[in-house]
Amino acid sequence: MMEPVILCIETSTAVCSVALGRGREVIFKEENHDGQSHAVQLGIFLDKALQELESRGESLSAVAVSSGPGSYTGLRIGVSMAKGVCYARQIPLIAVPSLQVTAAQVHADADTLLCPMTDARRMEVYTAVFDNLLKPVSETQALIIDAASLSDLPQGKKVFIFGDGAAKASKVISREGVTLLADLYPRAEDMVPLALDAYNAKRFEDVAYFEPFYLKEFQATVPHKLNDLIHHDN
Repeated sequence: MMEPVILCIETSTAVCSVALGRGREVIFKEENHDGQSHAVQLGIFLDKALQELESRGESLSAVAVSSGPGSYTGLRIGVSMAKGVCYARQIPLIAVPSLQVTAAQVHADADTLLCPMTDARRMEVYTAVFDNLLKPVSETQALIIDAASLSDLPQGKKVFIFGDGAAKASKVISREGVTLLADLYPRAEDMVPLALDAYNAKRFEDVAYFEPFYLKEFQATVPHKLNDLIHHDN
């Protein structure tokens, strides 16, 4: 029996990435760190992935997309592209939490908790806590970081924090046993085993109605020059 082939899409942060997984094996991957070019890069990566699939004579079983939280624009781009492929090929859509995708890179023992953090501006992060088997210990939340952050976690446990919001958190958190892991971000290739588990369990989303988990409403910012003009006119 052929293993399912799943296209994985990750656009929740400044990194845009795509991967193809056959079972738990990654057979294609591409990523870009430019941050502001997801709409362009994702289309290019998808074309490459589908061409790779065609050259192998294989077909897609499903599409998995990082569901958030994270960049509002990035999530919308990723989910829109994922839905388009699902519609065109009449295949299932799988949603994988962005923070869990980041945590999937970390190998730890049972005495360690994993705490990915995605930057949400200023001293706020999107975060959750997982055990070493990637089972949720706390719900995903938008957290304003201060000295008491993470103090409610079980004592005697080590805590690894990582992600693009973790560096600023590590400077103020006073809880003992916290270790910063540098340069970790959600990647499509790390979504492959998570997507496979969801596929085998038939945890599929409604392609027509699925929306990313934004956690917070989109807030448009006013450019400084325009803001100055508004206040000057008033």
